[in-house]
Amino acid sequence: MVTAGAVLLPAEAKGPMSTRLRLFPLNAVLFPGAVLNLHVFEPRYKQMIGECLETGESFGVVLIREGEETGDPALEPHDIGSIAEIVEVTKLPFGRYYISTIGRQRFRIRHIVSREPYLTVDADLLDQEERSDPELTDLRDEVRDAFLEYLELIVEFSGQQATVDLPGDAQTTSFVVGDALQVADKIKQRLLELESTEQRLSIELGFLRRLLPQLRRLLERRAKELESRAGFAEEQAQRTEQERYFGKFFSTN
Repeated sequence: MVTAGAVLLPAEAKGPMSTRLRLFPLNAVLFPGAVLNLHVFEPRYKQMIGECLETGESFGVVLIREGEETGDPALEPHDIGSIAEIVEVTKLPFGRYYISTIGRQRFRIRHIVSREPYLTVDADLLDQEERSDPELTDLRDEVRDAFLEYLELIVEFSGQQATVDLPGDAQTTSFVVGDALQVADKIKQRLLELESTEQRLSIELGFLRRLLPQLRRLLERRAKELESRAGFAEEQAQRTEQERYFGKFFSTN
């Protein structure tokens, strides 16, 4: 599938399913189907987004391998990223933008074409694997069950509501879970790069099985601390009440 806005180059010139992309390197990983909101304020990226809006094209998002997110034209990106389709734009003062994007097809950078005024690359669009069999379906279901428990524990621990819609197919499930896992960006990048949905789901299931006991222990520990604090507060309240009648030097011993 070719994402709307991707600029396909002629096959005879650049090879099949190749594209030239404006690149937005970030300290973040964009998975297909994930939402990415950006405040665009750096001059080169204001120019880039302005051009994308004018031409109706998308741009590429990649995790930075080396370098700084802002003001570093010599930064090095990871080879694999996702195309970001702009779905909503708010224009701000001084030519800034607030944009909402959705991750589309993955790509692999072939080479950097230009670094000024922003990174431009030639990239190969990666085929979206579509495989369905009972074993993969069973693995998907295991990941879904573990992830839903993980999400429930995260909500309980943080006190903030979170909803994630899990799709029916295995590949999209693997991307949704990879995006939602609270793990380091380097791990997310590794998940994004995997060509096999089965392998991605297997690794995610391994993470979830390790994270779930940790979250349960954290919640149990916090519950005990809260219970202890509540008992202490009740004791202090009783002591204060007693001091009203017997003086502050009253002892319960």
